Amino acid sequence: MQPVSYASAGSGSGAGSAGSGSGAAAVGHNAALLGGAPATALPSNGGLQSPYESYRVDDTSYVPIGQFYAGRSVFITGGTGFMGKVLVEKLLRSCPDIRNIYLLIRPKRGQEVSARLTELLNAPLFESLRREKPKELSKVIPISGDITSEELGISESDQTLLCRNVSVVFHSAATVKFDEKLKLSVTINMLGTKRLVELCHRMMSLDALIHVSTAYCNCDRTDVSEVIYAPPYNPDDIISLINWLPEDILDQLTPRLIGKRPNTYTFTKALAEHMLLKEAGNLPVAIVRPSIVTASLNEPFAGWVDNFNGPTGLVSALAKGLFRTMMCEKNYVADMVPVDIVINLMIAAAWRTATRKSNNLLIYNCCTGQRNPIIWSEFVKYAMSSVRKHPLEGCLWYPTGDLRMNRPMNTLNCILKHFLPAHILDAVARIMGKKPFVVNVQNKIAKAVECLEYFATRQWRFKDDNVNGLLHTLSPKDREIFVFDVRNINWDKYVERYVLGFREFLFKQRPESLPASRKRMVRLYYLHQLIKVVAVLLIWRFLMSRSKRLNDLWSAFLENVLKIARLIPFL
Repeated sequence: MQPVSYASAGSGSGAGSAGSGSGAAAVGHNAALLGGAPATALPSNGGLQSPYESYRVDDTSYVPIGQFYAGRSVFITGGTGFMGKVLVEKLLRSCPDIRNIYLLIRPKRGQEVSARLTELLNAPLFESLRREKPKELSKVIPISGDITSEELGISESDQTLLCRNVSVVFHSAATVKFDEKLKLSVTINMLGTKRLVELCHRMMSLDALIHVSTAYCNCDRTDVSEVIYAPPYNPDDIISLINWLPEDILDQLTPRLIGKRPNTYTFTKALAEHMLLKEAGNLPVAIVRPSIVTASLNEPFAGWVDNFNGPTGLVSALAKGLFRTMMCEKNYVADMVPVDIVINLMIAAAWRTATRKSNNLLIYNCCTGQRNPIIWSEFVKYAMSSVRKHPLEGCLWYPTGDLRMNRPMNTLNCILKHFLPAHILDAVARIMGKKPFVVNVQNKIAKAVECLEYFATRQWRFKDDNVNGLLHTLSPKDREIFVFDVRNINWDKYVERYVLGFREFLFKQRPESLPASRKRMVRLYYLHQLIKVVAVLLIWRFLMSRSKRLNDLWSAFLENVLKIARLIPFL
């Protein structure tokens, strides 16, 4: 399969011409959805010259990023999500002259969008802004809407407001649930993108649309370049399919539709990229593809995280003493990227898209595996050290764990180390008249592990030449303000701040409780060692009672030890 290079700005699909030695084969968009081979790749248009020139001090045309955003209004979808919050905070703090930030917010559980916005801005993430620049928060304006609705559920008056004022759009709204139903995943990740593009076409002064995808949308490939690959199906056909097929039938067909991809998330994200290319026409668009997004590196403070998704949930379970084994190739790269790195890249990508007009839709693979890799065994080692150094309150057991590629052995360890202790603890809770919960927690952990296993047992090479090229177009000052050079990450220190972050922001535990937690951790360590010794003795006693030969060998061994001991003078 050849990568797709779409160079024609106004062509819609922008297929380009075939590269040397490749025929001009068209994509089989009209092939049957449920039969035959997936569509082949669109042909490449050949090698494109790098669109980047390094920053020069004498370049008088250079516009600093902060200055670029001055007086501009920005529209953000997904602004109440993990990445969206960091984006809003960063724009307000580092682009102080920005005019307005419009956030698409869905009314939720009877709560109006204004109340949801107030709740958002009262989060710990905005603490420094509330203290130092409280007036900046008034620039955030809620737009009532819903990504799953026609015209994004935005009223006509608000659409007119956006079309008249907005010049930069960040589209980060998506369902990131790996086990999401195909119908909802298509509705949010694909139809939502299509409806946003329709709105963008009506914006009078749009200079940049940044679409947030995922590096794993092409996880059916080992090497992933910064290009759009042809999808297995026509996105419009998939949209038609979810509209006329009953959901139960759709659920049965989902495994066959997604093919080699592990879930509906990566499948619909891949289709959304191709659909964006087709629908965008001559809009100034760029795509940012982060890998596994984790806690912040530095901004607005180190270790900030607000969800248990991905590695965060598993490391949290490890810290609680509830998680000890999983299927993982320990020597494979764990391609994780801090959330503030991604956000800084998005802001810079919008600046670049607006200030350097290009006929090419540029893609940025925001990853760490090429320039500053960390393998899974290192990540687990750092995490283990940090959760023992900064233990959680109420830790149930001493944190230990192993990464395995032997499935029968992993299953046995799951039974012995996860579910058997969970049932014992829940039985004790029932006897004491308390509500059992550990088995339920283990079931949730098992589900999370199942979703992550695909990514922990495979390895990809994400090319990031565009990211590196963009970095070198920035002035030294902009590089300091909008940091996305992943070579600056010290993984050991980062993981420690990561652990402290979820301890404070997810478990709501203050640093003052650490001394007591450390004392408890010491007790758990000695109890853990005692249990291991007792377990070994019990197993040995059991084997001795069942085998006369083993008993004789043990007696002979002890007899020889005593003979040797008598030969030593001081004994």
